[in-house]
Amino acid sequence: MSRYVCDFLVNLSPQHVRSPLRKILAACGLEPIYDLEDYLMAREIPGRVSFTRLVTAEVLIDTTNATDAAVKLSFVLKNEELPLNANNHCRQVFDLLRLTIAHEDEWQPLNSLQSNSPFTKAIASSAAESVTSPIAAARSAILN
Repeated sequence: MSRYVCDFLVNLSPQHVRSPLRKILAACGLEPIYDLEDYLMAREIPGRVSFTRLVTAEVLIDTTNATDAAVKLSFVLKNEELPLNANNHCRQVFDLLRLTIAHEDEWQPLNSLQSNSPFTKAIASSAAESVTSPIAAARSAILN
């Protein structure tokens, strides 16, 4: 089973995080299937990949420590595929989600709480590049 985890601190209140969160998940090919006040579950739309490769995303909205200016979001992306390759389908969707969050105009992450990963360094080094080209390329590679 593949499983990838990351946390983000974003500059929105818990009441205003829902709509941008749904938009980001939809941009990554994930549709919400379960929605509570502090938890959201989304799954990849069936039909593009085999059943074992379908990705499920869980998002915990930390309302206990949230302020009116910031909220912590914990993401867990998983599927039933064995992670035999470092660049498996679940990892590709995870990377797409992190890239989409990092470049979201309406929803600026204040802090990515997984700072020592190579992907964080890749985001930092590509910050000066065009915003839409890396996201569009990643989306087309994963979702098509």
